[in-house]
Formats: sequence, C-alpha cells, structure tokens
Amino acid sequence: MKPIYLVISALFFSLNIGAQSLYFPPSTDNTWDTIAPTTLGYCQDNIDSLYHFLEAENTKAFILLKDGKIVLEKYFGTHTQNSLWQWASAGKTITAFMVGMAQQEGHLSITDTTSTYLGPGWTNCTPAQEEKITIRHQLTMTSGLDDGVADPFCTLDSCLAYKADAGTRWAYHNAPYTLLDKVIEQATGVTLNSYTTQKLKNPIGMTGTFVPIDYNNVFMSNARSMARFGLLMLNHGNWNGNQILTDTTYFNQMVNTSQTNNPSYGYLWWLNGKSSYMIPQTQFVFPGNLCAHAPSDMIVAMGKGGQFLNVVPSQNLVWLRMGDEPNNSLVPFLLNNDIWTYVNALQCTKTGINNTIYPNNVVQLFPNPSNHMVNITANQIISKIEILNIQGQVIQTISATTNNVSISINTLSNGLFIVKASLANGTTWTGKLIKA
Repeated sequence: MKPIYLVISALFFSLNIGAQSLYFPPSTDNTWDTIAPTTLGYCQDNIDSLYHFLEAENTKAFILLKDGKIVLEKYFGTHTQNSLWQWASAGKTITAFMVGMAQQEGHLSITDTTSTYLGPGWTNCTPAQEEKITIRHQLTMTSGLDDGVADPFCTLDSCLAYKADAGTRWAYHNAPYTLLDKVIEQATGVTLNSYTTQKLKNPIGMTGTFVPIDYNNVFMSNARSMARFGLLMLNHGNWNGNQILTDTTYFNQMVNTSQTNNPSYGYLWWLNGKSSYMIPQTQFVFPGNLCAHAPSDMIVAMGKGGQFLNVVPSQNLVWLRMGDEPNNSLVPFLLNNDIWTYVNALQCTKTGINNTIYPNNVVQLFPNPSNHMVNITANQIISKIEILNIQGQVIQTISATTNNVSISINTLSNGLFIVKASLANGTTWTGKLIKA
C-alpha cells in the first residue's frame, strides 16, 4: 500500500503545483500583477509592430496574459481600461458556460428538448421535427433550422423553418443560439443577467451585462473582464481554487469537437488543430486548421467586428482583442490568424517559453483581402485554379503550368470566395479569398 500512497501523493503534489502556477487577480478590485515583456524575451520593436498592426485594423483594446499576469495591455484612440465594448458572438461562450452551470445545479439537462422550456410551437416546424431539437443542438449549431431565411437573427416562430433533422447539419445560425437565453431563464427562474452575475461575474470579479439589441442579447464589458473569463477558461472553470464549473464532463465537451460535421466547433467555442472546419454562411468544408498560425490546442471565442478571446492551455497564455474590422464578417477568423503572426514574432530571444512560429503553407494567396488582382504562388507547378462562391459553385477556372499565377478578380462581387489550386503532384490546396 505504501508505494501506491506515494504515487498518489506525488500525483496530487504535481497537480497542486500546476494549479498554483497561475496568478489570479483579486475578485474585489481592479489590481492585476504584471510581467515585464523583456522577461519573456519580447522585443520592443516587435511589440510596436503588433501595436501598429492592431491600430491599423481599428482595434480598441488588446491584452495578453502569461500565467495569469498581464504582459501587454494597450488601448487605442479614446478607448480606455474602463471603456465598455460589445463581445458580439464571442459572448456566445458565456452562454455556453451558463448552460453548464444550469445543468450542474439540476435546472436542466442538455439532452432535454428545447420545447420543454420554450413550449411547443416555438418553431415553424412540424411537432415531430421540433421535438427532435435539444439544448445540445442549440449549443452545437446543429438545430437543423434554416439559416438561409431572410433574417437568421429572427427568433420568432415564423422565422424558424425546417431545413434538416436536428443533429444532421451544422450551420452557424444565431436565432437558435439566442433562444438558449430564454431556456436558461425558464429553467432557473431568474433573468440571464441575474444568473450570470450570481454564478459567474461575482465569483471572478467580472463586470458587464447582456444588452438586448433587436433579436440579440449582446454582452458588453471592459477588456479586463473579458481577460478574467479567459483566465477562468484556461484553468478549466476554476478561479483561484474555487471550482465554479464542477461539471467536468460538460467543460470537456464544451472545448472539444461537439459533432461530426464541423470538428472545429465545440459548445459555442471555436477549436484549432482539427482536420477541417466550416465557417458561417457556407456549407463548404475547409481542410486543415482554423487558424494556421495559432497553437493546435487553442480555443477561441470570436465575434463580429473582431472580438477575440484566445486561450492556449499548453502555453498558459490568454490574449484578447476588441474593436472593429472593415469586412464586417460574422466570424473574422482571418484577422485572428493575422494577429497570431505578430504574437508569434514577439519573442526575439530564446527562453523556456514555446512561441513556435508556424510554417507557411505550400501555397500562398496574396494580397488577401484584395480588390483587383490576387497572386497565387506554390513550391511546385500549379495545373489549375478554381474560384468558388460560398455555395461551392465554380464561377471561375484558370489553367496554368507555372508556380506563380496572377488572377484578375474585378468581375467578382465583394464577399468571401473559396480558392482551390490543383498541383502537379495530384494534391489540392484550398484557401479563402475576400474580395473587398
């Protein structure tokens, strides 16, 4: 028995040491310990390059945490530490967390049908179709409701039309997600803001509130409150020894692949390092990582305008960005990926911290976004290039026998397109193009 006891004791000690490696700011005031960037090997020139890029991209706030402490904190224009800003769809992750809290406390089960809380007839589906939709389908964007309706934000029953059986189709559809807020309120008997304040905000010192805007509930807070939520997620729902989300099964499901259609989506969290991903407003499946320049274990909350909360457990790293972005896309993951190139380049001297700069792809597409011309280069001969719309229809084909092709996109309308390059060795590269 003694050897087993020693092993268990050693394991507990090692886990305790790991838990203590994270710093947590006090929940009762706004003080926050910092780390000098130079101690992590960050160069001031590289920090300045990051800030210049962020400013050029209409950023309002940027914070980077290492081991829970602030390394970088920058505000742009008139934005300050106390300024409030929208999370947009990044706030979906708060809703996901609160569903977990409600299940933990026995108010609901994610396997419950949504009609249990919203009542029958909350959609325009037949009773049999509607009864197949569960809370889990709302969490995973697999409700089967039609995201191609005139207003995909509309939560009225007349807007919620059948497209496919629940669980068989992934589509980024805001209305079914938004109705999770009513599910939480019906299950707990209190408002979403009240429940969030009691169970999440007060225990970790967050501020902010959900504000109704049209059909949406948009979370508004300052940047440090977003950073606090990121730190809580980094520590698996534990705030300085207080295990807030004790349902570890739910937490693990939330930050891992939740369905088979889009491996890069959990419970309203985006996931990196998967074999493929899908994006809003298209059924096209892109091969490879969601963010090629980010660590494979990154999870990220992303919202319109470029609201990003990146959490990287392998590096004890959290960084966030609040602001606007010119393309007005629902989930501007390309901007998040671009910021990662600057974050990866911060470290200019060798330290014990893993800040791997991820290698470039075999094929390069630039400039992107573009208005007139794009160039495609590869390390081998390109035989054919196809440009597809977001429905997957080929709208332009270019034959080639070179590794450098220039293409006019003057005739394309503004928006998102898919580019497929067929290479001489028989492989195919797929990328995204934004016509701006």
